[in-house]
This record gives sequence, structure tokens and C-alpha cells, in this order.
Amino acid sequence: MTVAPASDTAPAHPEPAGVDNRLVVGGVALTWRSLPTLTLPDPAAVLAHAAVHALTAARQHAVHGTELLLSTASRVDETMRTELLEAGFTVGVLDDAGVHLSVPARPRAAEPGRLWLLTSGSTGRPKRVGHTLDTLTTVRAEQPDRTWLCPYAPGTYAWWQVVTLSLTQPGQHLVVVEPDELDDWPTVAAANGVDAASGTPTFWRRTLYRDAAALARVPLRQITLGGEPVDQAILDQLREVFPTARISWIYASSEVGASIVVHDGRAGFPVDWLDRETPGRPTLSVRDDELVVTSPYHGAGLAGPIHTGDRVQVLDDRVLITGRLDSDEINVGGSKVSAGVVRGVLTGHPAVAWARVTGRRAPVLGRMVVAEVVLTPAGPADASVPDEGALVRWCADQLPEHAVPRRIRVLTEIPVKETLKSDV
Repeated sequence: MTVAPASDTAPAHPEPAGVDNRLVVGGVALTWRSLPTLTLPDPAAVLAHAAVHALTAARQHAVHGTELLLSTASRVDETMRTELLEAGFTVGVLDDAGVHLSVPARPRAAEPGRLWLLTSGSTGRPKRVGHTLDTLTTVRAEQPDRTWLCPYAPGTYAWWQVVTLSLTQPGQHLVVVEPDELDDWPTVAAANGVDAASGTPTFWRRTLYRDAAALARVPLRQITLGGEPVDQAILDQLREVFPTARISWIYASSEVGASIVVHDGRAGFPVDWLDRETPGRPTLSVRDDELVVTSPYHGAGLAGPIHTGDRVQVLDDRVLITGRLDSDEINVGGSKVSAGVVRGVLTGHPAVAWARVTGRRAPVLGRMVVAEVVLTPAGPADASVPDEGALVRWCADQLPEHAVPRRIRVLTEIPVKETLKSDV
């Protein structure tokens, strides 16, 4: 990669502690230290062409503290580029030929050390949330040596979580897969000694659906899930494949940082964690069925209780996160249905690999529950493959009558976005 000559200005910070950790990107073994030197304008919005370009920009920020927004070009449309320029960012597309810059009409002074994240846009257009390398670095205790898989899109909160771990701690190596490698990531991971991997539930479900045998050949000791509601079915499926691995699910967002970490193999978190105030840790609350978080890892200007927009259900001794408030609740003839609860029942069927549950307009009732599913692969002689009627009966055995899906459509592939989510 050809880049602009290095600045004569001394680095603002020492090299990060993980600078000699191994990086495998595009099949090439590197270290953080051996990445190309890059000079960026300040402030800069960098749209990375490939994973190695994003890692180069991340290391540059760690050393020089340049105000930086990092993303892929596909997540930033022309309207967003205009907004960034109007906000005083120099927008640069970073590829093998270097940095191609668009300069703002009204430049502004940079904010040293500021990192900007674009939210996933699940509630509309992505918005900017300010952080620092420190607020993004939430794993601080010494860790056993690991080789991590990073499948996330550059610049997302989840991407920074894996990247900051490798940047700040010796022994935390990184194998990065590009979008066109996602279908075959278990082969890449096994070849490079990956023993820890983080992904969304959709990412794990899709991998199990495509080639569970290849996944089982990856010597995983740590499995992490986050970014979407985590139900019992996916936790149990991963435990079956990896009986000795530690399986963790994390609740995190650009706004509140990493707020919940659960290692006990159960969906949800213990109800006695609610309203527990511990110095240096997030405080979790429920207000009108919404998760509210007060976190020391919050984004800039977001101190105090943050309404997350995520709907929760308290069931016995657990607090379950079922989905977004604006999409999880379906009103069927005056009765409330949680799409997440119905989805959990469907994915609990042994033949269902993935499910999406929504509401559809209906006469008299106003709305009715409908679903889409992807079935697990079955052999040609497998008589246990359920039809729509069998899945409806499965739901009817576990749900009140008004919550049972009236239509269930079978898809042939698990849908996934660049964020590794499927918009459930």
C-alpha cells in the first residue's frame, strides 16, 4: 500500500502494548508494527477499501491521536459524505494507492484523541457517536494468549472491541476476514490457529447452517456472541459443538459501550443484576419494558441513564432482551406479542436454523403474527423436516393463541447484512 510520507512530528503516544501481536490479513502475516506508516489529515473520516487499510488507520490513531471516524465506503452514502464534510471532516478513501481526499469547505480544529463511530442504523440513518481509545478498551485485565477471529465491518463498535484488545494487550493476535471470505472463515481460522471468535448470533447460525463440520474443526476455546438478541437455542447449539469452550454473550452498543457480559450458558442475565450500583461498572435498569443503562463506557455527551431502545422481558430469575422496542411488540387485537419471544420458540425447534417474526395487517385483529424461517439442512430421506403446519403446531404448544404465527414462509438462505446482523 502506497501512502503519504510519514510526518516529522513525534508520535503523541508511545507504541501500544500489543504492537508486536500477529495480524493475518488477506492471507498475509503481519504485525501492528509492520503495518505501513500513514499520515492523515486531522480530523479525518477514513473510508477503508480493505481490512488492512482500516487496521493501518487504527494504529495511526493509537500512536498519533488523530481525530478519526473509520468506516467502510459501502456504509457511507453520498448524503453521509456531505454531512461529514459539512461537519469539518476531511473525507479520505484509503486503498492500495493511498488516501484520496475530499476537503471540507470550512475546516475546523481537531479534537485530539477523539474516535467517532457510526451506529448500525437499526433505528434509521446511522448517527455519529464519539468515543476515545480508552472508552472503547473495555477488556483491561490480563488475558490468556489468544488468536482472535475478527469478522466485523471496520469501524463498527464490535470491530473496535476486538481491535482494541489486540492493540492494547500482548498475546492477543488477530486473524481478519474480508466479506468475501465469510462463507469459508472456518477454513481460514483453522489454518491460522484461531482459538477465539466473536460474532453476532446470525454469524454463528449462518456458519452452523452452511458447514457445522468445518466449524467443529476450529479449535475454539472462547466463543463470544453479541449485537443481536441472544436466545437459548444458539447458545445450546454452540455448546453441543464446543463442549469445553467458554461461551459468552455481550450486550454492547456505540452509545453505552460494553454493558453486560454473561458466561453461564443461559440466555438473558440474572435479575439480581438490576439496579446494582458498583463503582466502575454499568448500572442496569428496566423502565416500561425498556433496558436503561448508566455506563462508564458511554459515548461523548451521553452520561447518565441511557434509554437503549431495547425491549426486555423479566422471566423468573432472568432478564431477557427480546428486540427493539419499535419492532418487537406486535399488537394483535389488543393483546401484546413479543416478536422476540415467538422467534425464540421457533429457533428452539430442532429443524429451524433461523427465524424472523413480524406483524402484518389483518382484518378485525389489526395485526397478525407472521414468520420467516430457514430450516437446518436435511438428508434426502429425512422425514422429520417440518412443514408450515408442523411449525404452527410447535408454536401453539408453547404460546398463547394470539401469539401463534398465522403464516410461516421458508427461506433457503439466512439473510445477513454487512454488520453481520439480519434485522431481526
